[in-house]
Amino acid sequence: MPHRDLSATACLVVAALSLSSGAHAELGGPLASVESDRGRMNAQLASVSMGGYARHALTRANGGTVHEMTNADGQVFAVTWSGPGKPDLRALLGSHFAIFQAASGGTGSSGTAGGVGRAMHSLRRPPQVNEADLQIQAEGHMGWFRGMALIPSLAPTGFVASDLSKEP
Repeated sequence: MPHRDLSATACLVVAALSLSSGAHAELGGPLASVESDRGRMNAQLASVSMGGYARHALTRANGGTVHEMTNADGQVFAVTWSGPGKPDLRALLGSHFAIFQAASGGTGSSGTAGGVGRAMHSLRRPPQVNEADLQIQAEGHMGWFRGMALIPSLAPTGFVASDLSKEP
């Protein structure tokens, strides 16, 4: 039995370490973590005030860009990405990644064949999430990807999804 207890403890330690692997400026997360994304992506960072919110442009080494928008309270309310290769969407979307992954055609929570039908359908249409307080759209092809994610309740008054395409 001691060997079994040791294995269980080792699993818990590995799980805890993977959960605390550092802060990311994930959707809904704090402004302070934008800098950690810059380091993780090995990106150049440029921030600009957009009147009511700040836009943080991360230019990745491969030429792709990630924009993280923060409200007056310093929360990331929107993220956009474009360029060759997808950025780490699990880190960028944070707790919302599971919802996006389900929309992308993964099997349902029961693992039934219904998920396979969605997977086949997703080959024809890019994944989208259109919930009242979460919007995610992604598209692309080999060599170029783009997308956006928005939490409307965290956005400044008057902000609309089309504002995500404005250049500073």
